[in-house]
Amino acid sequence: MNHRPSEWDKYLLGSVLFVSLLIGGGTASGLYTDTLIEVAAIVSAAAIFSRTSGQRSPRSVLWLLIFAVALAVLQILPLPAGTFNGFRPELLFGDPWVGDTRFRFISVGVGRTIESLLYLLAAAAFFLAVLRLRAEQVSALLPFFLMGVICNGLAGAIQYSLSDDIAIVGLLPFTINAGLFANRNHFAALLFVSIPFVVYHALFRGRLLSGFLGLVTLLLLLLAAGSRAGVLIGLAITVLSVIFLSARSRASGFSVLLIFVGLSIYTIGAWTKIDLEAIDPAFGRGEFARTTLEGIKDNWAIGVGFGNFQNAYQIYEREGMIFRQYVNHAHNEYLEIAFEGGVPAILLMASYFVLLFAALVRIRRDPLQKAAFLSVSFLLIHSLVDYPLRTAALAITFAYMNAIIFHKGFAERSSRKSEMIEIDHNGDKLLVPIGTSS
Repeated sequence: MNHRPSEWDKYLLGSVLFVSLLIGGGTASGLYTDTLIEVAAIVSAAAIFSRTSGQRSPRSVLWLLIFAVALAVLQILPLPAGTFNGFRPELLFGDPWVGDTRFRFISVGVGRTIESLLYLLAAAAFFLAVLRLRAEQVSALLPFFLMGVICNGLAGAIQYSLSDDIAIVGLLPFTINAGLFANRNHFAALLFVSIPFVVYHALFRGRLLSGFLGLVTLLLLLLAAGSRAGVLIGLAITVLSVIFLSARSRASGFSVLLIFVGLSIYTIGAWTKIDLEAIDPAFGRGEFARTTLEGIKDNWAIGVGFGNFQNAYQIYEREGMIFRQYVNHAHNEYLEIAFEGGVPAILLMASYFVLLFAALVRIRRDPLQKAAFLSVSFLLIHSLVDYPLRTAALAITFAYMNAIIFHKGFAERSSRKSEMIEIDHNGDKLLVPIGTSS
């Protein structure tokens, strides 16, 4: 008698992923919705870690996460005050430990760093929990993600059908401006990272019609959202998804041609959304980057502490750039992390990129992993001009997609398939082990 494996862990993590897409669209600090997501992710991961699993996490990725957490913890430990001499302007010296000026913290705002540490722990816990699932369970989490995207898409469609500038206040602890997100650029990021999975659904699940309709809907929503980066990235990721994934699919050449015709029409609409004069005005991302680089030069060794960009940035602002509106993020994730974490954070980012592109060599045979790689790559590209990973919904999504990429079960499943041969048995196609007689 065959014993069917338990599936409760799949539904548990799928629920966390779905809920994060519904309520995790805020960007402000201290949101209770983000706290709920963090608690749910950590508790769910603890429940999954409490039982044995046949899946192993890659050691290189595990060590990377350990060092990242250790760096954040180091920033909130009291260190001898002399440690900071020559590494930081005196104006940015951290608070003394319980009033004793002989010891200070690396972080200039310990509370914000603790908040960032919990955020990191939640995403890391979710990532490691997904790695403990079987490969087919990881694939089965995809509908939870797509349902979250659909809910956001419906919310966005309703908003844009009523007005192009409608905000929903009071439903969540942040103002909803696009879909279920506070920031329309982050809503656009969710839309374009889902495109490779929609293409995968169409080409490898035999759902060409629903996949095509879903793709068209996503592209129209990207145009309606008005995110310039989202429009361009949406176009690029669609083209690459079709090319990258169709090589091993069963879709006909006509289907691929039809998608490219649709993309040509979309390109025309995309250009109407881009005003070259508005890409980088005087008070824009270029100025943010220049000011952030000034801060990095003064704090390159140890950073100012994760979560403390806003306060530390103000010290380096030029007088002519101080307005009523303040800068809360660098709009470049890499510069912001370097400012907050210094050289150790830069080394961790470089290590992650090495691991990510090394994984590309191993995932060539699995279309779902290839789709996840495309989504992660373009989310990282978007991080050059924005801060999508500071949104809990996209942070959990990012963790899920990385778990797909680094999961060892897909390679093992592919190797088992390579040891099988397809035979025709009374008109039915069957996979049997090599050497088995028909």
